Amino acid sequence: QVQLVESGGGLVQPGGSLRLSCAASGSIFGIATMAWYRQAPGKERERVATITFDGFIRVVDSMKGRFTISRENGKNTVYLQMNSLKPEDTAIYYCYARRGNDDLWGQGTQVTVSS
Repeated sequence: QVQLVESGGGLVQPGGSLRLSCAASGSIFGIATMAWYRQAPGKERERVATITFDGFIRVVDSMKGRFTISRENGKNTVYLQMNSLKPEDTAIYYCYARRGNDDLWGQGTQVTVSS
């Protein structure tokens, strides 16, 4: 069993910043990729950024320059730094991990961008 626990969401004004954290625990051996996804009301879940454990990083084009993904291996934690937030960034943000053929998800953390 792997547990993915997100934190760091909340309410922020447009132009503000938030840093989300995802802590992985349990049977984490074999996790090769972790990522952040988001799902806005009435929309499909979309990928935001991906990071592999050998250092490959990909951020969705529309979020490049504003969002940064990073990891801290010693703490089995992945972060999503979000800057210059816009109202359209409002969504539930989910942590994802790929271990073998298993897709693993956290419970999500709400991010609301509003004045």
